[in-house]
Amino acid sequence: MRAIYEHIEATSQLSWKLYVRQASHFRFAWHFHREFELTLITRGTGTRFVGDCVEEYGPGDLTLIGPQMPHTYQSMPGHGRHEAIVAQFRRDFLGRDFFDRPEFTGVASLLERSARGLSFPPKAVDLGAFGAMPPPDRTLALIDALVRLSRCAEARPLAGDQHIPVLNGSTRDRIDAIVRLLNEEYAGPVTLEAVARAAHLAPASASRFFRRTTGTTITGYLNMLRVNAACRLLRETDRSISGIAADCGYSNLSNFNRRFRELKGMSPREYRSRWQARKLH
Repeated sequence: MRAIYEHIEATSQLSWKLYVRQASHFRFAWHFHREFELTLITRGTGTRFVGDCVEEYGPGDLTLIGPQMPHTYQSMPGHGRHEAIVAQFRRDFLGRDFFDRPEFTGVASLLERSARGLSFPPKAVDLGAFGAMPPPDRTLALIDALVRLSRCAEARPLAGDQHIPVLNGSTRDRIDAIVRLLNEEYAGPVTLEAVARAAHLAPASASRFFRRTTGTTITGYLNMLRVNAACRLLRETDRSISGIAADCGYSNLSNFNRRFRELKGMSPREYRSRWQARKLH
């Protein structure tokens, strides 16, 4: 995995950083830093990359990503503004041995496990309340959030346990070009030759490069984009499944159903039915 280094500075009022990230879209940009990063998505949908893990995200997506782990968020186009609440801190922001004390054994374990990235249920902690607090209360709230997350039985690791990132920023422009092309063109035919041209590589080299850098294949990423777009249409429209399949780049309905089940563990029809049942409750 290759990424650029991002330098993060604490504010004048805090020994760690809290901010709201707002944009018309979140652009793919591999990066890593020395800080732990706790992120809650509050608006928008798209694709989350953490190490070699590539997943759909939406409002309520809550993750804790450890230092040096490459990650990024790529928003889906055409869905208004995107927003995330982000807390970034170093392990020693309250002192070198603070989390090594006996009462914080659970938090120390949490921080170690976050080396792979961790995903939590949407309401595990309320980051939205942090912004209105004065700095001392905000820091106490962060400690409380870490304690709560350390007790969360539903925490799920993201990157594979064999994943070892290679921290090198030289490949960023090529990955950005490939991902931008796939996000713009996923609804139509996408050829390996077009991807290779975007990255200024030979087709075979482009395929190897993408897999080596992101941990997934070009075809796998393209299918994920298409299925995620189909999920949005299944949730937000009453269009026919065949029509949605065609709009998301699948000319063959059987292929669409097969790819959808591979990624979501259910058929498109089941997905829509479950979503509609959730809305009723």
